[in-house]
Amino acid sequence: MIAAGRQGEGSRLAFCCLFALAAAIGFAPLAAHAAEPSPLVGGPSQVRIVESDGRYRLLVNGQSFHINGAGLGTGTQKALVASGGNSFRTWDTDGNGAGGRALLDEARSNRLFVSLGIVMGKERQGFDYDDQRAVARQLARVKAEVLKYKDHPALLMWVVGNELNLDAHNPRVWNAVNQIAEMIHRVDPNHPVMTTLAGLNPQLIELIKTRAGSLDLLGIQLYGDIAQLSDNLRLSKWTGPYVVTEWGPTGHWEIAKTDWGAPIEDDSTRKANLLRERHESYIAVDQRQCLGSYVFLWGNKQERTPTWYGLFLASGEATAGVDTMQYLWTGSWPANRSPAISPIELDSRTAGQSVSLVANREYGARVRAEDSDGDALAYRWVVLEESGAKTVGGDHEEIPRTVESNIADSEDGAMRFKVPSKAGAYRLFVYVFDGKGHAAHANIPFQVVAATTSRQ
Repeated sequence: MIAAGRQGEGSRLAFCCLFALAAAIGFAPLAAHAAEPSPLVGGPSQVRIVESDGRYRLLVNGQSFHINGAGLGTGTQKALVASGGNSFRTWDTDGNGAGGRALLDEARSNRLFVSLGIVMGKERQGFDYDDQRAVARQLARVKAEVLKYKDHPALLMWVVGNELNLDAHNPRVWNAVNQIAEMIHRVDPNHPVMTTLAGLNPQLIELIKTRAGSLDLLGIQLYGDIAQLSDNLRLSKWTGPYVVTEWGPTGHWEIAKTDWGAPIEDDSTRKANLLRERHESYIAVDQRQCLGSYVFLWGNKQERTPTWYGLFLASGEATAGVDTMQYLWTGSWPANRSPAISPIELDSRTAGQSVSLVANREYGARVRAEDSDGDALAYRWVVLEESGAKTVGGDHEEIPRTVESNIADSEDGAMRFKVPSKAGAYRLFVYVFDGKGHAAHANIPFQVVAATTSRQ
């Protein structure tokens, strides 16, 4: 459990009683698929967190297990296994609509372990943690979910809520988290319990220690600010185990913006490079407290753009980020790599120059792409209206409307198009396909202005 007082040598976590075994197995991360445990044929897997001299290790059925995982979206489990992943996390027990039992059964057949998400009400969405009846109903609902899945062999651990600290002020949420953790420990002694946090700071960790001490570990979620992980752990005096439960590209809330406030998204090659840098520099280096990580997102979703966070396109093609994760998990690159791409130039300008274009005029754009395998490349250009979403925390967004733009493209990455007649904010996307199941992407926001207000 998380101790409210001393958190190092004197703290006692659930499942942390096998000190002698922990010392015997050591703490260096294992390579993916190197004598890793797999889900049992029947009955629950036995999952323990063990500690020795302030170093933590996850044991599954008595074997050391380091999480090389992803948050599972629309991507397939088979692709995750093929890339060297050994686990995935969810945000609910419904399995992205497939049903929790089916999802877990498929995971077992693929030799994958699942950190199963449990939905908790969020203050920013109207849940009131001062309403004891609502809290009690939630606890009863969660207990039913736990009882339903607790004995599945593919279950790794429970993830109680997601980023409950985001835009939240009522500390009683952590008392409710603690109630759920205590309940899970009573009915399921085989699996650890964690909650995930948006960022990390001393005040938050103090609340967790004093109000949710029954948690066994923490999930920490950082994007562009993952470089601050080590400092935040030290300043927060968190010396217990953790998993980086979300990490990936620089977030839309923390990246450079145009003059009119449109976030400037990195292209898929830049994102892949950042994945490698961030994993090697800030995640893999911590062999004392970090039990592994879940990259975001194994699939595709709309969040400010259709391409910002997903490692796959909506049409299913893998991007360079998937190649990078295979390298990080296995030490080997795929036999066939995704194309590389550079930022789009629109009217000979880049996104950082806050491109404004005159309504109803024709302009040109260019992107440079190459394929290290020599595969022939095909280009597809699309103009969308800029998203007006103000949601936070990954809440649902609608894909912006496609705008007809009379696009004329060529095979070398150049195109011309007619700018919309309606003033406003738009975004030009390019997708580059290698015909082998891989793709690259880039986009550039632009603003359409009437001729009388143009900067031209």
